[in-house]
Amino acid sequence: MSLWQKIVGRRPLSDKDQSLSHAVTQIVGRKPKNLDLFKLATLHSSVAKTSREGYRESNERLEYLGDAVLSMVVAEYLFKKFPFQPEGFLTEIRSRIVKRDTLNNLAHKLGIHHIVESQERPHAGNSKSIYGNALEAIIGAVFLDRGYSFCRIFILEKIVTEHLDLEHIIQTNTNYKSRIIEWAQKENKEVIFESSSVETTPPYTEFTVSLKIDNVKTATGKGTTKKKAEQDAALKACEVLKLP
Repeated sequence: MSLWQKIVGRRPLSDKDQSLSHAVTQIVGRKPKNLDLFKLATLHSSVAKTSREGYRESNERLEYLGDAVLSMVVAEYLFKKFPFQPEGFLTEIRSRIVKRDTLNNLAHKLGIHHIVESQERPHAGNSKSIYGNALEAIIGAVFLDRGYSFCRIFILEKIVTEHLDLEHIIQTNTNYKSRIIEWAQKENKEVIFESSSVETTPPYTEFTVSLKIDNVKTATGKGTTKKKAEQDAALKACEVLKLP
C-alpha cells in the first residue's frame, strides 16, 4: 500500500471491485461514492453472506427501499404527464411500469444481468425476478449513495426516457386473467382457476394452476405465487384461443 493510500485510509480496489465500479458508472452515469452499497445491491439471497452481527446480507433490503423510491418517482411522473387522467388510469399504468416483467426487461437493457451475483438455478420459477429485483436494489443504492434528487433524475433519464415505451405500455393489456374473464363473459363461458400443486424446495416455491373453460382443462400455469401461476395459465389460454 502506498503512503498516500495509508494517509487517506483507502486500499486499492481489487479487479472485481474496479469492474463493478465501472459497470455502475455506466449504468448510473456517475461513479459510486460508496461501492459497498452496490456490492450489496448486486448480491442475490442465494449467495447471501452472514455478517458479524449474525444476519444474512443480500440485496433484499435495498430492493425494498428501491421499490418505494421507484414507485414514488413514477407516480409523480405520470401525475404530471397526464394531468386530466383519473386515479384509476394512473394506478394501472404505474403498476404496469413497476411490474416484475417490465423491470426484468429494463434490467437487461441496462446491463444489470452482467453484474448480479447469484447461484439461482437457471430454470427455477423465481429466477425470472432476479434482475428486476436487482434493479430495484440498485435504485435503493443510488438513493442512499447520491440522495433523492439524483436518484429521481437517474430513474427519469436513464430508465423512463431511454428505455420505456410508454405508449406501448398504455395500449397493451398484460392482465391475461382479466382478458380471459372478459372473453368468457362475452361468450357465456365459465372459467375456473384450480390450484393443482405447490412444490417447495427451499428457497424456491412453485405453484401450479389449471385453467378450465366449461369444465374442460385448457391450460396450466406455473409461478412463484398463486397469482403469477394464474396469470401464466391465462396467458397460455389466450394463446390457445388466439385472443388478441
